[in-house]
Amino acid sequence: MDATEKELFDGEPVIEFARESDRRGFLKYARIVGVGGALAMAGVACGGEDEDAPAAGASPTSEDDGEESPDGPKVPQGDLDILNYALTLEYLEADFYANGVKSKVTSGREAEIVQAIADHEEAHVGALTSTITDLGGEPVAEPTFKYPPGTFDDKAKFLATASVFEELGVKAYHGQVTEIQTPEILGAAASIAGVESRHAAVLAKLTGGKPFPSPVEGTLPMEEVLKAATPFIKS
Repeated sequence: MDATEKELFDGEPVIEFARESDRRGFLKYARIVGVGGALAMAGVACGGEDEDAPAAGASPTSEDDGEESPDGPKVPQGDLDILNYALTLEYLEADFYANGVKSKVTSGREAEIVQAIADHEEAHVGALTSTITDLGGEPVAEPTFKYPPGTFDDKAKFLATASVFEELGVKAYHGQVTEIQTPEILGAAASIAGVESRHAAVLAKLTGGKPFPSPVEGTLPMEEVLKAATPFIKS
């Protein structure tokens, strides 16, 4: 077992954030990382925040159902569109890893890593879906997906495809940073992008690539990302 691989996934911030799939928890972390770049890396580790105390500038939440008050911040349609764009990619990743777990194409430590990533992607889908709904939007329907023959029979092919998906996801999130107008959504997207970057790093390690290829993350515009993902979407 490679100690580097283990360390990448034994960090509590990744697991804790991924399992906080309800909207209230999602936005709690968004507020933490959204207050400034210096907190973006450490925000998800700060579990001591009082959930009952609203963040600065945020509307109080109801004690009964945890919903934002009707006069809460307005969310631009463009931000909802970006959330749905992210949701489409998370659907793809969640489906891919679920199939990978079911097929048992990996074993040992690699299987543990794949299961951990599968759990993260499922949590991302839940967080994005509930957030879009609670902000007044309509989550896009989950497509059906298709993969090249042998993807879930050949470990090398599966891990290589996983690495491509993760790199695509990282570039997709970073490509929308300048387009998001709502601070809470920007912070939440940054949180997920950080987790996706960890996925990409450990998969690069497993496939013989470079876990840290450059000092600055690359970006891709929405059109290019969707073009790359389209071959995997059946309907």
